Amino acid sequence: MSTPPSDAEARRAIAPVICYPTETLPRPDLSLYRAALAGARVVSETLAPPRDAASFRVEAGQFFRISCTGGPQVGDLNLWNAHDLGERFYSGKTRALHGTHITTGERMWSSFPTLRPMATVVEDSLDWYGIDAYGGSVHDVIGTRCDPYTGNLLSGSQYHHCCHSNLTRALADATGLSLHEAEPHVHDVLNVFMCTGFTRDTGQYFMKASPVRPGDALTFLAEIDLLGALSACPGGDCGSEHSSDTAACHPLKIEVLAPAPGALEGWESPPPNGYDRSHGR
Repeated sequence: MSTPPSDAEARRAIAPVICYPTETLPRPDLSLYRAALAGARVVSETLAPPRDAASFRVEAGQFFRISCTGGPQVGDLNLWNAHDLGERFYSGKTRALHGTHITTGERMWSSFPTLRPMATVVEDSLDWYGIDAYGGSVHDVIGTRCDPYTGNLLSGSQYHHCCHSNLTRALADATGLSLHEAEPHVHDVLNVFMCTGFTRDTGQYFMKASPVRPGDALTFLAEIDLLGALSACPGGDCGSEHSSDTAACHPLKIEVLAPAPGALEGWESPPPNGYDRSHGR
């Protein structure tokens, strides 16, 4: 370790500055969304099996709800523009705007150059959890997804039911793409129900057993037409490991709900970002 300078403590004591103040972000009308959700009806239901993934489609202005059914289980969620796989969920920018975990009223933002809301959290039955004594919270946009490449790097394994591979298969099945064509479109996830944080001493990403229980749910409004894929993580509640054939795993339910006609009066699907893309030329 290098020798600390004489003003080391003064440097550490400098107050932080929030990188992206969000006071000017467009705000969702949650009262309108909730009223529309209250009268919405289920139009489709899909199960993501344990250690596998399922795809689903949601029209702009519909809701989708991810529910815990059989037991504590976390899920890895990918979202794409249903008409353009190039527009997909951008976890890094979502993290920069909302923090390491998202909850009610916060949004999943899309990649450049569109950078617009893809989905808005309308209800979160785990919003009571907050931030625990370890710095852990629920629904993270930190982790990337368990994948076979890191497993191979660390242990030489060939594990095929990690979330990355599950999402790749689900996207290929949903689109007719080959596995090799689909894989580059799989991206960093929203870790639904997963309880995570960073250790204070080493700054390492940690996970702990999720507080999710049967009946808990996370509900979104689709701001644009969406294709989604959800993997029921092979780590179960991720209390011990995240790529496992022995952890207790359970299915996750995805419901799509259509609001009554006129229930979202005044709402409009957000347009692509207004930057002119001239990049100074």
